[in-house]
Parts: sequence; C-alpha cells; structure tokens
Amino acid sequence: MRRDEFRRVADEVAAEIGSGALRPGERLPTQRAFARARGIANSTAIRVYGELTRRGLVVGEVGRGTFVRATAPHAGGAALTERAAAAASGPPDPGTVNLELNYPVTPGQSELMSKGLAPLLRPDVLLDATRTAAPAGTPRAREAAADVLARAGWRPEPERLLFAGNGRQAIAAALSSLCGPGGRAGVEELTYPLVKSIAERIGVRLVPVAVDEQGMVPEALAEAHRSAPLSAVYVQPTLQNPLSVTAREGRRAQLAAVIREYGIVAVEDATWGFLVPDGPGTADGPGAADGPGAAGVPAPLAPLAAYAPERTVLVDSLSKRLAPGLTVGMLAAPAELVDVLTDGLRSGAWTAPAFNLEAAVRWVRDGTVAAVTEAKRADAAARQRILRERLGVDAAGRVRAGGRVRTDPGAYYCWWDLPSRWRAEPFVAAAAARGVAVTPGAAFAAGGHLAPDAVRIGLASPPMEALGEALEVLAEVAEVAAG
Repeated sequence: MRRDEFRRVADEVAAEIGSGALRPGERLPTQRAFARARGIANSTAIRVYGELTRRGLVVGEVGRGTFVRATAPHAGGAALTERAAAAASGPPDPGTVNLELNYPVTPGQSELMSKGLAPLLRPDVLLDATRTAAPAGTPRAREAAADVLARAGWRPEPERLLFAGNGRQAIAAALSSLCGPGGRAGVEELTYPLVKSIAERIGVRLVPVAVDEQGMVPEALAEAHRSAPLSAVYVQPTLQNPLSVTAREGRRAQLAAVIREYGIVAVEDATWGFLVPDGPGTADGPGAADGPGAAGVPAPLAPLAAYAPERTVLVDSLSKRLAPGLTVGMLAAPAELVDVLTDGLRSGAWTAPAFNLEAAVRWVRDGTVAAVTEAKRADAAARQRILRERLGVDAAGRVRAGGRVRTDPGAYYCWWDLPSRWRAEPFVAAAAARGVAVTPGAAFAAGGHLAPDAVRIGLASPPMEALGEALEVLAEVAEVAAG
C-alpha cells in the first residue's frame, strides 16, 4: 500500500462530509469496522482518523467514539445556515475548552492521595501490592468498598462484592454476563454513551426506554419487555447522565416491582451518586420520604439495590470520586449472580489490579475518599452557579438565549435543549469553531431513539475561569441563531 494511502482515504471521507453524505454529529464506525469496510489495514484506518482529526473534521473521545464535526449545511432553511456560518466565523480561540470530557479534580486532591500511596512504595509492601488479584479482591478491599457504597440504611454484604479495573469494565462485565451475544438490554432512551459502545462490542442490542423528569418510566420498561424479553436493564436512578434527573422513592419502588414481575436483572450505575450529600440514602433506607431537601437538593434516597436486592447489580467506581487513571470498579451482586459475574470479569480480563485495590483501601481508611468527595460536592455546586450566571439560566431552567437547561444543583453536567432555530449538529460545529467542544444529543440517543436538538455540557474538567468564558461563548453562539 502506498505511503500516502491514508491521505487518499481521508480525502474521500472529507468529500463525504462536504457533500452531506456524512452529517455533522454523525458517529463514524470503529476504526476496525472502518478498515474492513474500506478494505484497508487497521494501521491505515488509525492514520485516517488521525488525519481527519488534524483537519478539524471530526472529534473523538476514547471509549465514546468519533463524530463528524464539520459545519455542513442542515435542512433548516437558509436563515439558519447563514446564522450558523456567522457564529462559526467569529475569531477562533487558540485552544479548545473541552466541555465534552467530565473529569473533576479539586485543589489539594493530589496531596491527599499521595499520602495514602507513600506506604505502598516500601519494597516489602510493593511486592504484595503488585501481584495479581482475584475478582473478589481481598477481605480488606471488600470491607472498604462496602463502606464506600453504603447508602443510609443499606450496605452491601462484603462477600457479594467484586472488583473491576474501572466502572466501564464493571458495566461491561455485568452486561456481557447477563445478556450475552444477541441479548437485549433496556436503557434510558438518552443514556451514557459508553454503554452504547460496550453493547456494540459484546453483541448486545440496546432497547430504548422512555424517560421523564424522574428518569426511566416503569410502564415503558414493562412494555419494552413484553414486546420482546429483556435479559437486563441498565439504569441510572441518581443524577442520570446526561439529564441529571433523580428517581424518587416511589419511582424506585415501581421500577423494583417491574423487574421482579418480569424477572429482569437491573444493572444500576451509581457512579455520580456520590455528589448527593449523605447518599443516595437516608437512615430510613427505602422508606425515605419524597420531596426536595435543603437548598433544592433532592432528599437522599437508597439505591435501587435496596428495593430489589435479589434482582440488582449495583456498579460504581472511584473514577469520579478520585481520579480516572488510578481507580477501581465495584460490583455489588445478588448471591446467585456472584459466580457468573466472577466468570465474566475473568473472561473479559476486567479484574482490578492489586495495586489499585490496596491504594483504594488506604484512601478509604485514611479519609481521603470522604475529604475529596466533600470537596467535589462544593466544586460542582460552584460550577452550577457559574453555569446559571454565564449562560443566563433562570429558576425554571429557561436560558436567556433561548431553550431550556435541565440539570441538578449538585451535578457536574447539564442538558441544554437548544433554541428552536438551532439544530444540534450546526450548533456543535459553530461552538467548536469558537474553541468550545460540547457533546451533541445524538451521542446519547440509544437504539434508534430520535436524536434531540440538544447538547450536553460537562462542567467538571476546565478551570473555573475557563469554564465561565466557554459558557459565555456558548451563549453568544446561541444568540446569533436566536437573533
């Protein structure tokens, strides 16, 4: 193959983008699938995607996919196209503020974490910490994880805890073990994008289930199962990503009733639940009262696993609480599923490194996890205040430039239903031209669900000042279209 073959293929893809055959916001195939479709080597496909990224035609995130980013015309009328072009023609920023990624890090976090790691560097300790670990970890790791996962009135039984390398691997192990190739799993119609990638890789079909202001609708889940049986349902009851909604006590009880009635196993993702103070859970457990808590924060609630413990696999991790690069994924499983999940973790090579397990134990025991958690709750609340101020969001969620924001006062992300004259893809492209990256609604749409004209804004990663400036840019871009 000629040395410039990758450029030729990149030119072909660029032409497809320019012609509109590939639309802005559209997800490209995996590099392996692209290579098969084009009859080229995997290494060439990697270079093609790199060249498209260099040209600014696509944007990608590890684990989520690669999406078309060019400002192709959209069937929305000449006025919209002109306004999108005007918004995109503003002076570009020298660097991009990435509001797609969402990795919170707070001041002093590294210093706290380093203290817990220091004892592991002793030669006698390091030798044991670098051995392989079983999916069940160690008794110390299980007790520490049970403390982390405990939610007022509910604490998982340590002997039913398993460990993965991170939260994504925990989800992959759960879905592959419960569904298998060709199986069906229900998901919120707007869901965590990586679940889509995981399902594609393991051959699981995702079935979108309707959501409302409390997340997944129980009646819609039952209807989806009656249409064709579901092996599992992936659900985020607390601070659902991307909508930030939280299911109240009654909704959790209803979901538990449905999964019991139809024999479905729930994979409950609690990754962002740590942002809810004291929970999600209260001392009263599943009987906690409905209704908002202080300062608009939802009253803490026990997880779905407390309502249907025999039908729920709860997955969580330390990625968001501490750091994505040195983390542990956790699975709290019903007794009858421990063995099958253990096999799934082993067969997928998803078990946690022993070093990470030992580090996690020390961070839990020395108070690092608790201290960083409190700091991140305060940090998220501060970023929400910046969001409301710079984007101009009123108490009802209405945005000054148009549209509506859905979020929670304690969340690290928000969902912006764009002004009616904007389509999501041109908006993302116009924002990118001004140096701000946001995620189009299509990235979250599951199983053929109609992609909404909305974007998710991640608030966690940039410094506060950069976040404020980026939000002002988004407001300006929206104003151009609204004008």
